[in-house]
Amino acid sequence: MGLIAAALGSAGGVLADQYREYFYCDALDANTLVTKGKHRSGGRSTNTKGSDNIITNGSVIAVNEGQCMIIVDQGEIAEVCAEAGEFTYDTSKEPSIFYGGLGKGILESFKTFARHVTFGGDTGRDQRIYFFNIKEIVGNKYGTANPVPFRVVYPNINLDTEISIKCFGEYSYKIDDPILFYKNVCGNVTEDYTRDKIDSQLKSELLTALQPTFAKISDMGIRYSSLPAHTDDIANALNEVLSESWGKKRGIIVSSFGVSSVSANEEDEKRIKELQNNAALRDPNMAAAQLAGATAQAMQTAAANENGAMMAFAGMNMAGATGGANVQGLFAQGAANQAAAAAAAPAGWTCPSCGQTGNTGKFCSNCGAAQPAPAEAWTCPNCGQEGNTGKFCSNCGTAKPAPAAGWTCPNCGQTGNTGKFCSNCGTARP
Repeated sequence: MGLIAAALGSAGGVLADQYREYFYCDALDANTLVTKGKHRSGGRSTNTKGSDNIITNGSVIAVNEGQCMIIVDQGEIAEVCAEAGEFTYDTSKEPSIFYGGLGKGILESFKTFARHVTFGGDTGRDQRIYFFNIKEIVGNKYGTANPVPFRVVYPNINLDTEISIKCFGEYSYKIDDPILFYKNVCGNVTEDYTRDKIDSQLKSELLTALQPTFAKISDMGIRYSSLPAHTDDIANALNEVLSESWGKKRGIIVSSFGVSSVSANEEDEKRIKELQNNAALRDPNMAAAQLAGATAQAMQTAAANENGAMMAFAGMNMAGATGGANVQGLFAQGAANQAAAAAAAPAGWTCPSCGQTGNTGKFCSNCGAAQPAPAEAWTCPNCGQEGNTGKFCSNCGTAKPAPAAGWTCPNCGQTGNTGKFCSNCGTARP
């Protein structure tokens, strides 16, 4: 009796599984990362007794924008589709007489019937469809509870120091490789896999990755106060740091990274400003200007001294003699430094195309552009200003006169020559 019941159950199951099915996915909200596909069975459908987790050959699967579909057959990923539209599963091991030809369908159905009998009327097969949300998952807030080290590098003043900053904002991520996410994260789920199951872990790892990420950003010469303007650079650096734990393990990438506020503690900010001010005073002109301003302020304060300005000025003179403060000497040193820098400037001409300095030949050593012809100086016919090289006189603004017709003698400068020899000195036309 048991064998007869198994045969009857197998026959009924095979017949019920002959119908092609239509699988779909409801809209995936922002909180759902993975969901199991459903097959549509409306009120007018006669396919109400088909086996669960069986996909008949020729079944249609609807894939929407922002989704990726995978088919798992007997625990193994059989198909993947991330292109929106209709996907027909035509390699299923569950045959249908309605797809692929009647004769072939009947033959394969008898084989399936025999297998069902050996399993007591059951299908002996498990096939599932999963839909993955591959849209950007936004609104993930972060904040550094403890300060994160940040290296501050200002090459122009030889400043290289480390401070601590706090950073707050939001980031977004997306599933970039659904196969890795299925294998290593969600697995063969029966219910929706939502973001709350993984968000806390991702946030913890992201905060841990901020320290090496900020190290990469600081090496690029970006100041901590400019981090909000370099969010793309931060996102790229985070993906490099998290490539092993997120990208290669879970198939997740950081899509965007937003910074709402970033701040250093008061002591670090004060220290940086002091170092910047001290570095600026290495320039004798800057030091002289600050000293002159301080001296003027001190004189005003001394003049208003209630105990008498004489004692205040005497103190100023003593301080100046003791410290060797010499404003004129500092300005003289600054002028000497500027002259030395000008003398040390590379000789040659500057390329107008690429800016390369120190060219000595007829062509730029960097880009090959030809050396521009030197501008011919002219004398203003209106005010007599000499040495003009532009289109207008540098003294009165008169336009440069049009060149005279003919040729100019290279020997005496006679203009307007039209023959083969100069009309003034007889030099042959060049």
